[in-house]
Amino acid sequence: MAPDRIAFGKKTLGNRLKHLKAAPEPCSRLAVAGWQRVLESTVSHVSGSQTMPSNKRLEDLKVFISNRDSRCDACNEALGRHAWIRLEGDGRAICLACADLDHLVFLPSGDAALTRRTRKHSRLSAVVLKWSRARQRYERQGLLVEDKALTQAELECAADAKTRAARREQAAERRAELDQAYIERFASRARELYPGCPEGREQEIAEHACRKYSGRVGRSAAAKALDDDALRLAVMAHIRHAETPYDDLLVRGVERGEARERVSNQAAAVLEEWQRGAGPSTPSTTDP
Repeated sequence: MAPDRIAFGKKTLGNRLKHLKAAPEPCSRLAVAGWQRVLESTVSHVSGSQTMPSNKRLEDLKVFISNRDSRCDACNEALGRHAWIRLEGDGRAICLACADLDHLVFLPSGDAALTRRTRKHSRLSAVVLKWSRARQRYERQGLLVEDKALTQAELECAADAKTRAARREQAAERRAELDQAYIERFASRARELYPGCPEGREQEIAEHACRKYSGRVGRSAAAKALDDDALRLAVMAHIRHAETPYDDLLVRGVERGEARERVSNQAAAVLEEWQRGAGPSTPSTTDP
């Protein structure tokens, strides 16, 4: 907040207090007390906002891996392609030796525990970035860190490697248990909504729709809430593949949209049968 605005705010509240103190009883005491608290909290807030937190981390040093021939603007040495350079404030590109970073060692990305511990022990570090032409952005490659810090972090990681591995295994088992429980709930709800579904099909539908990282409807927030519309989409997708010639049409080169249109009436009829609780239908192999 600007100093002039701070002064203005304090002056306004101070004047308000003087006015209220001159007001008749009994309301003035409550009003004065209330405005006094406002003034105190405002001054406290403004004072705190002017102080930078002492534990705020400075911006990381950055080192770039160039994609073209480079030359150091400090020592004029040709660095060639894929050189590691540091960009200074005036836009100059300098080599690691001129940037006083050549004594650091490279730690590639990939091991989160090792990276975290090395960074904690290394007084000086720099993030290494490289331009990705495919993604059109700079991507992190790793860190430049002090050699002794890396050695210390490696010793720490080796000391508790078994413990961390056991924790990861327990977490993976827990995720698998939760995922299996979700699939069972999904299948149970599908059976409730579509009692005419052939025996065992609800499990097939659930396992297919809820497969992790598939991006299918079963992984959506609505499906996880067992929303009826989300389950209908999952059941309809299964019917389309298992109860209609949809796949045969795709094999023959029919466009996906047209193939869906051709089997839409048949798929809707099967869905209605399953929803009413009619007996299981037999797979169709004829082109409607």
